[in-house]
Amino acid sequence: MKLRFALAATTAMAVMTGTASADTMKIGITQNNVGVDSYQTTYEKAFIAAAEANDAVEAVVLDAGGDVARQIAQMEDLIQQEVDAIIIWPTNGEAVIPAVRKAHQADIPVIVTNSNIAEPGFDFVASFSGPDNITQGSRSAEIMCDKFKEMGIEDEAQIVQISGQPGYTTAIERAKGFEDRLPEVCPNVTLMETQPGDWNREKSQQVMEAFLVKYDDIDGVYAGDDNMGVGALNAAKAAGRDGIIFVGATNFAVGYEAMAAGDYWGSIYQSPVDDAEAALQTALDVLNGKEVPFLNYFDTPKITQDNMDEFSKPVF
Repeated sequence: MKLRFALAATTAMAVMTGTASADTMKIGITQNNVGVDSYQTTYEKAFIAAAEANDAVEAVVLDAGGDVARQIAQMEDLIQQEVDAIIIWPTNGEAVIPAVRKAHQADIPVIVTNSNIAEPGFDFVASFSGPDNITQGSRSAEIMCDKFKEMGIEDEAQIVQISGQPGYTTAIERAKGFEDRLPEVCPNVTLMETQPGDWNREKSQQVMEAFLVKYDDIDGVYAGDDNMGVGALNAAKAAGRDGIIFVGATNFAVGYEAMAAGDYWGSIYQSPVDDAEAALQTALDVLNGKEVPFLNYFDTPKITQDNMDEFSKPVF
């Protein structure tokens, strides 16, 4: 049975799955912003499906809509409901720490999913389940550098970066991984400027339009995910700027399609279904007393035009 109802305290939609019993584990999740991109939408559907398939789980599914204050209110609500565990996809890695600490003080284990909270909050978290964003950024740098070497421009290439939402841990870590690794593998490539695209394709297109006006020579674009990367690609196409190498850090269906068309070079393969199922399983393992690593990563391999036939088209 599934019930849908509005929580006045959070102004968000909740989805309760399963039927409560003495043996049921009640798990609440507050997500970042389901409507912002297809990855988060697919994640939510996969999480609900996994919860409904497990008779031992009663799930309360909430979405913060990108609003930090709303997510904090949702954390408060889940604590008051005395859920057995809370999964949080943070809207802001710093701002949610007090709410996570409050759950910890209430003896409710907190599992952070997809994007970690800031390090001062680690003591209040049972486990992080998700991708290693530093590694993703690092691998993206390697993809771009390898392509530049193939083209023979590794000693002169100039690039720009479109990062994710400011203050968002995933955005910070993917940028850091890229910026730290690129000078190690291609020390003469110049990163001219970084601007946020906020995980939004339209905004990223506008950012790229400004880059194209400002810089006559752009050899590559690194975007924090393919949603933003394709926005940048659309701007370059409209401006008639051919030959730019586009690399993302999470492969979306639109990125996969652009790769197949030969317009987009590479990205990092990450499944929102794996992400959602891993978060729920991590919560269950914690509640069942199993030993769970603090950083519970799942692998996210490189994908380029050269090896994309080894991967299925993303569903998001």
